[in-house]
Amino acid sequence: MTLSVTLSADEFPQDPDTFYLNHAAVAPWPRRTLDAVTLFARENVTRGARHYPRWQAMEDTLRRQLCTLINAPSPDDIALLKNTSEGLSVLASGLDWRAGDEIIITDQEFPSNRIPWQALASRGVLLREVDISGPAPEQALADAITPRTRLMSVSSVQYGTGLTLDLLTLGQACRDADILFCVDAIQSIGTCVFDLQAIQADVVVADGHKWMLGPEGLAVFYCAPALRERLTLHQFGWHMVEDAGNYDRHDWEIARTARRFECGSPNMLAAHALSASVSLLLEVGLQEVGNQLAARTAYLDKALRNAGRGQMISPADPARRAGIVTWRPDEALVPCFNRLREAGVVCAMRGGGIRLSPHFYTDYPVMDHALALLLD
Repeated sequence: MTLSVTLSADEFPQDPDTFYLNHAAVAPWPRRTLDAVTLFARENVTRGARHYPRWQAMEDTLRRQLCTLINAPSPDDIALLKNTSEGLSVLASGLDWRAGDEIIITDQEFPSNRIPWQALASRGVLLREVDISGPAPEQALADAITPRTRLMSVSSVQYGTGLTLDLLTLGQACRDADILFCVDAIQSIGTCVFDLQAIQADVVVADGHKWMLGPEGLAVFYCAPALRERLTLHQFGWHMVEDAGNYDRHDWEIARTARRFECGSPNMLAAHALSASVSLLLEVGLQEVGNQLAARTAYLDKALRNAGRGQMISPADPARRAGIVTWRPDEALVPCFNRLREAGVVCAMRGGGIRLSPHFYTDYPVMDHALALLLD
């Protein structure tokens, strides 16, 4: 699909007094997602779960969509969990840790990719937070691997600075060292082509409410088949068994697919919403999404760097950027942020600066409005 000039107005009819540059936090839904949720709600009101098998079929559709979005080997490898934190906790609590084991993360991680690993300290597991502020972050992470290292878990894009890591290099480093490679991809999936097989990831997890343009409360969790057999489960229920539809059966076995990580009833409302949102990304094409988003981040980056004041926190190299541009003004940060907010600019304070995060559909006048407030 070629990006239409009317796409923003058709799919994202945001209020004229709202200038949305906060997709790295919580994204607005497309119109089609509103339509999908409205239809689902109306069906619940008028028919209840009369057509529940159709809802289950839609859930299967979502698994296939997400499989395509991240290039998983099979939809059977996709679990639908509540959020990124739950997915990382499934991994952290499921592995057979031994005292002295080590985990490597970066020193810029969002708490979702830090707290589950810190919680293992009581089991004698050491968490090593690697400084990635230097010119070769991947080398710094690889150099931190020791014979005791069991796992490396990194965010594909750092939420504060927008630094994008070379996952191909990190994945190979993990393979060479025979350790597990986990990727928190919440700031990547939906911004560009993402290929978990190419990066040799064992686990990929991401909530859908950022760049996938979906609701909060539903995340994609990929776990390599060989690894999921090794993870000890700590949540159990009717949905995670192989014969999930047989409610009278008293003996049971764990589902062979990634559904084993879904212990209870699915979030059907969120599934309908996320499926609609992901359908838009797939129609536009992730390569086109990436191209359009790169053009917008470059536009913001150039304007702010050329302003002659303030400090750019995000990387200068386009290959190191995703959808995040973080800039520190010369003036006090909080008054600057409040001025933007009062003028309708939706953004965030992160990484010591003002974080602007457009998406592929963001109109340039939206960015110009924010830039005028920052630079005029």
